[in-house]
Amino acid sequence: MKTRARLPRLVATGATLALALSLSACGDGNGGASSDDGKIHVLVYGDASNKVEQQVIDTFNKTSDVKAVLDTIPGADYQTKLQTIINTPQAPDVFFNWGGGSIKPFVKADLLLPLDDFIKKNPDLEKKFLPSVFESGVVDGKPYGVPMRGTQPVLLFHNKKVLEDAGVQPPKTWDELLAAVDKLKDAGVTPIALGGGDVWPTQMWFQYLYDRIAGPELFAKAVGGDKSAWESADSKKALDMIKELVDTGAFGKNYDSVKYTNGGSVQLVASGKAGFELMGSWYYSQQLTDHPDFAEKGLGYSAFPTVEGGKGDAANVAGNTNNYYSVMKKTKHPEAVAEFLKLMYSDEFVKAQLDIGNLPTTTNTDKFIDGSGTPEYSRFQYDLVSKAPSFQLSWDQAYPQKASSDLHKAIQQFFNGQLDTDGFIKAMQALPTE
Repeated sequence: MKTRARLPRLVATGATLALALSLSACGDGNGGASSDDGKIHVLVYGDASNKVEQQVIDTFNKTSDVKAVLDTIPGADYQTKLQTIINTPQAPDVFFNWGGGSIKPFVKADLLLPLDDFIKKNPDLEKKFLPSVFESGVVDGKPYGVPMRGTQPVLLFHNKKVLEDAGVQPPKTWDELLAAVDKLKDAGVTPIALGGGDVWPTQMWFQYLYDRIAGPELFAKAVGGDKSAWESADSKKALDMIKELVDTGAFGKNYDSVKYTNGGSVQLVASGKAGFELMGSWYYSQQLTDHPDFAEKGLGYSAFPTVEGGKGDAANVAGNTNNYYSVMKKTKHPEAVAEFLKLMYSDEFVKAQLDIGNLPTTTNTDKFIDGSGTPEYSRFQYDLVSKAPSFQLSWDQAYPQKASSDLHKAIQQFFNGQLDTDGFIKAMQALPTE
């Protein structure tokens, strides 16, 4: 998702980083220099998970001579502002990212610290995480990221009461979803909330339908440089189904004026004005922050529907494997940073993430699920991810960052009818893959 990304908006729980980028850090005047104020600056995506990150910072500061500071950038602005400061004296020591594709340009620019030496001194920085997840933080054979937060499969969330009043069950198949759309329209509610103003939530419908219809191979070929994948029969079928869903009025008429990042689409579902929303698993913690009563009593969730005759396994998931902390090469406090990263697999961190609905990818996660604050939700995610034959990374995380704007533009224009099928295919074929 994500876009970027995929994490929700929110109130920053550390010092919110304004557009002026006034981080309390000053470097040595060289590109990529990080804080020399005697502290570690940890930069994260501002959202509902920040309270756990602040908790871990507080724990670290109790025993460390070098103190850590949590700086946040509101989610909608994170990628843009990170790009702005990453090669300046205002760069943080440690920063949040999505792994592989999102940090590859920084690796090529020689801005990041390979974590080999950290891992040699403390093998648990690798061994305490699920191998498939840790691998997403590896670039060109070297580790540059330590998993943090949790795995983020995209789920189909719903308002239980809205569905019940309309006589609708969470759909297991695409045909059931279309039938649910009709019933919800008849009930006078928007069937599916969509933060189209952010664009990246719209992308989630594409990535799941492509996976269900074509399997993961089509997108793997496309992002690997095989541009013919976009003009395949499976690709055209997925586009036809997306167009059909939009044309039925499933998302209403004003979805492009709604955003997820300012809580708009979240409010639609919580208030009963919409039935469903397709969103990453962080949606639970966002609803818990914005609408706690609804999150605890009225929020439901299910896997993305199957597509009859599709080549993709019904158990496949899409989303983000995890988020990662990467370290700037010019940090003045590498030893302290190494100690800080150890907390990402601590029992305290795992339990705190589980309590807000996130699912860490550490090897000790399973033993804490049943005693967590969200045992049913956490177990649902854990089973979904652990059994998934394929976990498709969000398109705008799999493609290079420089492709993101054109990718989002093509998705939005096709969704709105401004591009036809051939136009969308040509736009996707024009995206850079390196």
